[in-house]
Amino acid sequence: MHSCSLVCLLTSKQPNALKRKLQSSPHGNPPLKRKPKPSVNNFKKRAAETGTREKGSSSKRSLPKKQLTANQNESQKSKLFIKTSSLFKNNPDIPEIHRKAVQQVQENVFTTDSFSQLDLHPHLIATISTVLKIHSMTSVQKRTIPVLLQGKDALVRSQTGSGKTLAYGIPLVQSLQGMKSKIQRSDGPYALVLVPTRELALQTFDTIQKLLKPFTWIVPGVLMGGEKRKSEKARLRKGINILISTPGRLVDHIKSTECIHFRRTQWLIIDEADRILDLGFEKDVTVILNALNAVRETRQNVLLSATLTEGVTRLADISLNDPIRISIADEVQKSLKPALQIEKEANGSSNCMDQENFAVPEKLKQYFVMVPSKLRLVTLAAFILEKCMYEKQRKMIIFFSSCEQVEFHYELLVNVLSGELSEQPKRSPVSSVQLQFLRLHGNMEQEERTEVFQEFLKSNTGILLCTDVAARGLDLPQVMWIVQYNAPASPAEYIHRIGRTARIGCHGNSLLVLAPSEAEYVSLLASHKINVSEMKMEKVLSSLMKDDRFRLHRPGSKKSSVVDPQEVRERATVLQTKFENYVHSSEGTIRWAKKALQSFLCAYTAYPRSLKHIFHIKSIHLGHVAKSFGLRDAPQNLTTLPTANSKKKTKPRAKRSDLLKKTHGKHRLAEILRSEYSSGMDSGVSKVKKRKKKKQRKSGNQQTPV
Repeated sequence: MHSCSLVCLLTSKQPNALKRKLQSSPHGNPPLKRKPKPSVNNFKKRAAETGTREKGSSSKRSLPKKQLTANQNESQKSKLFIKTSSLFKNNPDIPEIHRKAVQQVQENVFTTDSFSQLDLHPHLIATISTVLKIHSMTSVQKRTIPVLLQGKDALVRSQTGSGKTLAYGIPLVQSLQGMKSKIQRSDGPYALVLVPTRELALQTFDTIQKLLKPFTWIVPGVLMGGEKRKSEKARLRKGINILISTPGRLVDHIKSTECIHFRRTQWLIIDEADRILDLGFEKDVTVILNALNAVRETRQNVLLSATLTEGVTRLADISLNDPIRISIADEVQKSLKPALQIEKEANGSSNCMDQENFAVPEKLKQYFVMVPSKLRLVTLAAFILEKCMYEKQRKMIIFFSSCEQVEFHYELLVNVLSGELSEQPKRSPVSSVQLQFLRLHGNMEQEERTEVFQEFLKSNTGILLCTDVAARGLDLPQVMWIVQYNAPASPAEYIHRIGRTARIGCHGNSLLVLAPSEAEYVSLLASHKINVSEMKMEKVLSSLMKDDRFRLHRPGSKKSSVVDPQEVRERATVLQTKFENYVHSSEGTIRWAKKALQSFLCAYTAYPRSLKHIFHIKSIHLGHVAKSFGLRDAPQNLTTLPTANSKKKTKPRAKRSDLLKKTHGKHRLAEILRSEYSSGMDSGVSKVKKRKKKKQRKSGNQQTPV
């Protein structure tokens, strides 16, 4: 009975069995044995040992839902869990940019004229040639030096990196060394040079010191925030003939130091005049002008800037006496005037003539990349790896909108990118390349700022993360790329930032990172004759294919020479997961990321009203922006984070509307920006308040990693 039923059963299943046999072995080979279904115990064991994520279909059905979730979490711990949809889905579409290519305003940087053609002291000409290793004049030097040697006032406008420091430094030294009565150190300042930042003050001092090498009796000196006031007073007592200073620090000495005087001051030079007038320095300049005018009415005045703002024009009216206006870009504009007139008539508007058109270095290539908020961090990291590791293009400067962002990204990139490199085996092609990250911002101690500035200046490689404190006048050789991670608040600021590369006729590149909602910024730049080309985000991310550190290892997967978009996404997600794992490794790093995010939001609310249609806080998706700071979710209580300015505790669960209050944003941004150019004295704050602020800062540093 049993044998009969068994035969019937086999007979009934034979056709299907034969069919399976034919399908599995078309060439007559025996069929492969089917793998047994894995049990729950085997699944757990295998996941723990190898970290694979293979699951039998029967184990999914047989397990309860809660137990299945627990097993998935267990496998997550043993193996990095990759979910590409979280990073690449639900992003806004990247718009296509339709704009007319504009003809950029370019200056002829070099001339064929040498310094020996000028009526200069032979020792000064020899110093320029041997010490500074410069043999021909730039256009701005050719136009400016003869005017200043005649003793006339001048308003000089020329592109960044065109040699404006020597344009006033050479006639200044020539004038002082040729005085009938030899200058004594005890005479005090014969010349006053005002600059906006401490780093520019150091750089200007270094240049003037080199020019004075043959004329040892003329003593230069520098005053700037962060230094001890007592030691500066001692130097002023001994005597400084060419005084280089930041405005706030000089005002402090005018008010509190008796030995400082301007009885013999014959020169007033204001470099980067437009920036000096920003952020409250107009009052400081007024105090300095009043102090000069009180003891001596006649002197030679020079204003220099790469951009000509309304404030500079106003300052020129009150400080210059019948000045000669020198603008290299205007000569180019005159030659293009007929073409511009046709363009004006075609547009039916006079706006193109009314707007200031900025001169851009001829050998500077400008790009922009449109990146959704969630992908900003991995795109930045991929770009750094591509240019500084794979292509080895020496130096890069990355601009951020706040000090907190600089600190956060510095720690993150050092620990994730540099840390990953150090763990690579020696046979790896990238193990020999070391990424050197540096940071520079206004909240750093002056000693550290000077050390970082000098290190980046002398080094052949390095990636400098900074705020706009490094955007003005600094001459940093071999910088090949300028990256603007946060868009500047004006086209003029854009020009100053990109001016840190392609200096004095060298080659350079710049990249502007924009969100899809900020696409109109490209048209704004075009209206000022700034032409930027698009670089695709996918091209930047594809550089991750050059490094197997970000490869998603699958059983049986083979390395492919073809760039697969899906694999690029997977590698980007591996890198993003590394960033997120570091940020979520401790409460301190999470708090640090939230603080950086908060400073970004505050800076975003403080864009000028004229740019609100491009940069508006309502266009930001908070969760997506949080992802770019390594946070997995949008924080709910950003306003409760401790800041240097916080006095009262806010409610622990603040609403989004409270988080993005305009008043708080503008107040915080003012504090951030003011710190970049402050004198270091805070004259309106008492010593008691300073001590309280120091205590708050110390307690804040204990809570968050630096």
